Amino acid sequence: MRACLSRLSLSGLSVLATVLMLASVGWTQSSDAAQTAIAGTMILVIVVFALAAYAYFALALQTIATKTSTPNGWLAWIPIANIFLMLSVAKKPMWWFLLFLIPLVNIVIAVMVWMAVAEARHKPNWWGIMTIVPFVNIVVPGYLAWSD
Repeated sequence: MRACLSRLSLSGLSVLATVLMLASVGWTQSSDAAQTAIAGTMILVIVVFALAAYAYFALALQTIATKTSTPNGWLAWIPIANIFLMLSVAKKPMWWFLLFLIPLVNIVIAVMVWMAVAEARHKPNWWGIMTIVPFVNIVVPGYLAWSD
């Protein structure tokens, strides 16, 4: 889910930026208080959801790092460093980080890393493949972190 978090945090930031731009356009075109309240509420809901998703993923990754005896589990809370933590848990070379920068290749690498994380937690590696399934990818980090 580390890669998923990176994708989630980047997609969340892009959604937030889009909403902010749309809200600013709405504010400049109309001074209606109802539209302003709706836009503000939308922004607040998106920010709260993004922060909750980030906290969930960071806590799950930190728990996975603790259970696999990987040092520096606190790196899960730092946006780019969490990818290095995932690579460390998965026992993959650190230069794989560069592969996360290549579009479409990053999806394959993320699946491979999550498969290795699942194996490090002594779970079937098909849990890593599940990270490409929408909505199921939200469950995967939690299952790998908090299951026995």
